[in-house]
Amino acid sequence: MENQTLLWVITASVAMAGLSMFFQMVAMFGLYRQVKAMQEKVLPLIPRAESLLEHARATVETTHAEIKQISAKTHQILDSTRDQLSRVEEVVSDASSRAKIQLEKAEFVLDDTMSRVHETVAVLQSGVLKPLKEINGLVTGVRAGFGTLFSGSKRPSVVNATQDEEMFI
Repeated sequence: MENQTLLWVITASVAMAGLSMFFQMVAMFGLYRQVKAMQEKVLPLIPRAESLLEHARATVETTHAEIKQISAKTHQILDSTRDQLSRVEEVVSDASSRAKIQLEKAEFVLDDTMSRVHETVAVLQSGVLKPLKEINGLVTGVRAGFGTLFSGSKRPSVVNATQDEEMFI
């Protein structure tokens, strides 16, 4: 019986393997039909895809050439801009140094002028105004002397003395 059971188990296994192979064959046949149907749908698209790829390749090549030209022109522009900026920097630096020198000269001239003005004011004070004050004091003294001499015995009143003092205040 053991052999009989083993024989039945092996037979069942072979039958199941056969059935699974049959179902695999059916599935593969269905897959084959689907692939054929898809191939029939895709085949008309292949020439269009190839022309599209050719057009894309041509566009990429054209774009690549134009990008090279633009890159070359951009490098020229950048080089020109760099040169011009260096020239502008030189001009600004030169103008800045010249302006600094001119400001120093103007400051020197202003300082010299101010010192001369102070000297002139000092000379004017000591040379012109001081003698004028002395002459004014002398004239005032002479006038007071003549006033006293010609007024006779009149004594100045308190009102005149107060008025004279107020004039000096």
